Amino acid sequence: MADKTTETDGEGLSYETAREELVETVRRLEAGGITLEESLALWERGEHLATVCQQWLDGVRKRLDAAQGNDDED
Repeated sequence: MADKTTETDGEGLSYETAREELVETVRRLEAGGITLEESLALWERGEHLATVCQQWLDGVRKRLDAAQGNDDED
């Protein structure tokens, strides 16, 4: 499999790293006890991380579709 980093997020996060951070972000939001400003910052980070994960999944789907298309031609 190719390199697990992506340039589209500007951070080079792997899917696994982004997902783990997203899970932790959601846990912190659900736990409460933080200010509105902190909650907003966590929410925005979570949205970004969810986008990174979705980009990875979309990319993998395209690669699988392309591979299956190539297999159909053989």
